[in-house]
Amino acid sequence: MDEVLLRSLTPSVLAVLVRRGADFAAAEDAVQDALVEAVRVWPADPPRDPKGWMVTVAWRKFLDATRADAARRRREDRVEEEPAPGPAPEADDTLRLYFLCAHPSLSPSSAVALTLRAVGGLTTRQIAQAYLVPEATMAQRISRAKRTVSGVRFDRPGDVATVLRVLYLVFNEGYSGDVDLAAEAIRLTRQLAASIDHPEVSGLLALMLLHHARRAARTAPDGSLVPLAEQDRGRWDIAAIAEGVAILQAALARDRLGEFQAQAAVAALHADAPTAEETDWVQIVEWYDELAALTANPVVRLNRAVAVGEADGPRAGLAELAALDASLPRYAAVAAYLHERDGDLETAARLYHEAARKALDLAERDHLTLQAARLNTLLRS
Repeated sequence: MDEVLLRSLTPSVLAVLVRRGADFAAAEDAVQDALVEAVRVWPADPPRDPKGWMVTVAWRKFLDATRADAARRRREDRVEEEPAPGPAPEADDTLRLYFLCAHPSLSPSSAVALTLRAVGGLTTRQIAQAYLVPEATMAQRISRAKRTVSGVRFDRPGDVATVLRVLYLVFNEGYSGDVDLAAEAIRLTRQLAASIDHPEVSGLLALMLLHHARRAARTAPDGSLVPLAEQDRGRWDIAAIAEGVAILQAALARDRLGEFQAQAAVAALHADAPTAEETDWVQIVEWYDELAALTANPVVRLNRAVAVGEADGPRAGLAELAALDASLPRYAAVAAYLHERDGDLETAARLYHEAARKALDLAERDHLTLQAARLNTLLRS
């Protein structure tokens, strides 16, 4: 049984049913029933046209469920005649699903879960494992999301920015359980890039590839975090970097700059440096200036303060930091780093300890605690 094939067929088959008039929740249930039937039938009798087979079986499952539901009996006249099997253009149907799953009425977590289920073709169990929650909890979340978007009509273009934000959230979930969500996000973004010609889609794909290229070097054998400056760059994925840079260059050439392209440009400059000392921090500051003009996100200015500290010295970075809200996530960690570079080890140690207390990620908390302990040891020696 080709699980990859089944997963790739799921979004387009689901979209065909929705386009034919099925509401989202019922269509998704029918596609899941068809997947179960495929697992049962295909090993002994594989179809010549897998997608056509899936569309036909899923539509019949939908019709059976509709006829069995007395509350929906009035819809029977509309769905009684079974259309000839065969999907509408794949790109348009899949793109419709992306916008449906990124509907503004959904919370970010629900939008991510629904995208993974409907577009990614993951099972509820796989999504639950990735989020480290019980399967029943995830099933309820997905069911609520399906009910929310059922009956939504697409009579105007969808919001690409919202779709990209959902995919970025998927990517940032990283890896847990038996589903690599970072790799899944890259797969989905490639699929979106094939469906829509938009420079920010390319920018997000480039950003994902450039960040993912450093993955193997981000942790030590014991699982501890390895900061960017200390990573073994020989472990970076050169092919992924080359692809990301090429995609980014093509997007930038269109002169329609967006925030994902600007973020990817920063990542590309890090990837281009043979050593941490050779990083072009001046250009990175310039790209953060572009990014700050595009978005009001205060985290951009926090990252810019780090870049200024590298380009113009730690005191310049601290001056930038002083203008920001101290309650920002990672503010204390950035302040600790800049104070350490400025030679104020006592303040840096205190701030590393404060940052560790506020860190939500266990690996980051351990890393910051170790930094505080390292400086305290130096101060006592």
